[in-house]
Amino acid sequence: KMPAVTSALGEATAQKAQLETDLVQHNKDRADAQDAINEATALREKEAAVFAKASGDYKTNIAAMGKAIDLVSKGTGGSFLQTNTAAVVRRLTIDMDLSSVDRDM
Repeated sequence: KMPAVTSALGEATAQKAQLETDLVQHNKDRADAQDAINEATALREKEAAVFAKASGDYKTNIAAMGKAIDLVSKGTGGSFLQTNTAAVVRRLTIDMDLSSVDRDM
């Protein structure tokens, strides 16, 4: 009976040592995973800040363009570009021998 108890005690001691080794490794893995989460969170927060700034700029530009379009439409009745006069002006700016400075004015 004594050899069986000694054998069981040896197995239990070996199992305990293996479990302690596993626990150390799991704690290290957990710490590494937490570091990866913290790094990813910091990166995501940085990207979110960049997106928020760009998004705000784009929304401001879109709103300004909408107001400008409304003002141009009100000022010209919204029909200038559809008139024959607009077609003539467009053709003149393309066909005439103008410098690029004059054309952009």
